[in-house]
Amino acid sequence: MRSRSWWWARLVAGVTCAALLGACATNPVTGRREITLVSPAQELEIGQQGYAPVLAAYGLYDDATLQTYVNSVGQKVARASHLPDLDWHFTIVDDAAVNAFAMPGGYIYITRGLLAYLNSEAQLAGVLGHEIGHVTRRHSAARITQQQLYGAGLALGSVVSRTVERYSGAAQQALDLMFLQFSRTDETQADELGVDYATKAGFDPREIPATYAMLQRISAQSGQRLPGFLETHPDPGDRARVTTELARRAASGKSDLVIHAAQYVQRMDGVLFGQDPRQGYFVGDVYYHPTMRFQMTFPAGWAHQESHSTVAAAEPGQSAIMQLSAARATASISPEAFAAKLVSDGAVSAVRGGPETIHGHGSWVGQLDIAPAGQPVSTLDAAFIRKDAVLFQAVGQSKKAGDVFEQRIFSAIRSFATLADPARIAVTPNRVRVRAAAAAGSFETVVRRLGAEPSFLAADAIMNNVELAGPVVSGALLKFVVRSN
Repeated sequence: MRSRSWWWARLVAGVTCAALLGACATNPVTGRREITLVSPAQELEIGQQGYAPVLAAYGLYDDATLQTYVNSVGQKVARASHLPDLDWHFTIVDDAAVNAFAMPGGYIYITRGLLAYLNSEAQLAGVLGHEIGHVTRRHSAARITQQQLYGAGLALGSVVSRTVERYSGAAQQALDLMFLQFSRTDETQADELGVDYATKAGFDPREIPATYAMLQRISAQSGQRLPGFLETHPDPGDRARVTTELARRAASGKSDLVIHAAQYVQRMDGVLFGQDPRQGYFVGDVYYHPTMRFQMTFPAGWAHQESHSTVAAAEPGQSAIMQLSAARATASISPEAFAAKLVSDGAVSAVRGGPETIHGHGSWVGQLDIAPAGQPVSTLDAAFIRKDAVLFQAVGQSKKAGDVFEQRIFSAIRSFATLADPARIAVTPNRVRVRAAAAAGSFETVVRRLGAEPSFLAADAIMNNVELAGPVVSGALLKFVVRSN
């Protein structure tokens, strides 16, 4: 028998729905009407409009065969979900982080970094099923609604990137959702749905708990930061044990469930591992980008963060920050014209500065004033630098105008130069290799004989779900990381 509080909650929900002029929708999983400020149509728009910005931020992993494979597994699991007729999309992004995330409307992303650590098709189905569960249970829509109702608002990210480049509302909301942490309740529900969907799709759910054990090993490994999956998908508590029990019950009485371990592991041969230096890398405080052929020296001692589309640096005491990226749709515009366009488009309220030549590149260097509605004017240090068909935008801000940090920002901006050193250009990424064990032995002994790099042995062990001293049988397929240069 339900408590009186349940009936009161249902009454309040009904009254609130009426007050919000019908702002309710039926949850596909529970069948219940829920208060929502995001309709199913808006969810679809967020997913669609967010696709291009997500790929701009992370990059599409350049392996059409692997993309097709992951999509085929995802589609099979999605057909077993509460929304089998939704137009689902499953995409591998070119990111080294161990992560997967879902966008409303059926857009699921998984990083190449996570793929390398999985060991079977059933595990992949479990991960994708979990993300599908977030979509079918409408977790993102619920979080957006909750934060808007309570006035919290989504995290808007860096003020720097917003100043010179804005996406549509739906697209920006999709980017914000990538960093929106689900609740423990959300995670419990997604875990349950992931096990259910994977099992109904014909995969053995008893493979799923090993995924969470692997994530915990990565976070415990010395020098490793928390995997992105655990940052945005917090452990609801004893996850491995709970999913083990869920999987046991789901698999009970079923004899035709598939694991497809060898088939999956073989597909990992050649997958990139870690950062791809061709997309940019740091040596000390100098950033090199071999593909776009430029380099830039950031202030000494500042912390660095890079993605597929931006590179940022922050003063350790949080007294200043700066970011470099490529402006969109600017192939034919001059740096000076771009600065003026920011004012005419209303992106900034004023610009002060003028043309310069930075190591042979036509540029505009100065400051931008931004004046958000109802807020004080904020000033950013900025430069727009033309290199071939690309207009680079460097923007930064210190706590006080004219301070030493502002000087360092401008110094970094004026260090921008063409990359000409062949040794810095001819770099290649590390990759996963898959080989069969020639003989039985300990994992460490066997993979060393296969050519594994000593510095990657800890990661190799986690990637194969074994301990370094654990036994390996002859003929076992093993993954290990090799340096490509």
